[in-house]
Amino acid sequence: MNRTIEFKTFVHAAGDAMIAADPDGVIALWNPAAERIFGFTAGEALGETLDLIIPERFRHRHEEGYRQVMSSGTTRYGHDVLRVPALHKQGHVLSVAFTVTLLFSAEKDVDMIVAVVRDETESWNQTRALREQLKDCETRLAKTIGSSSNVP
Repeated sequence: MNRTIEFKTFVHAAGDAMIAADPDGVIALWNPAAERIFGFTAGEALGETLDLIIPERFRHRHEEGYRQVMSSGTTRYGHDVLRVPALHKQGHVLSVAFTVTLLFSAEKDVDMIVAVVRDETESWNQTRALREQLKDCETRLAKTIGSSSNVP
């Protein structure tokens, strides 16, 4: 059975954010999941640069990497997942994971970069809490072992 999927319907219904930006980092696609994750409506995000969702302290590094990808036309994040902090409209930091796809013009230049983004903030916070609990248990165990070795 041959069935086609309507692109706009798929992007609109996707649970993960789909964000596309041009070579200058200007946002050209912002789906409802992006609205839910980052808090910005499509009207607020479209036409803005990706700095909208990049924490200030990471903008320089992001810009360098972005320019490199745009000029080389290659990225390892087409298959490797990149996990980074991102910025919500309300100012709090999110933990997101994403892959990207490069779209090329007829002249073989990068025309657009599309990111499929997932909010992993809750999972990241749970992992951090578990690591802190483990560290606390290790510290208590070390103290217990240390104090028991002093007993004759």
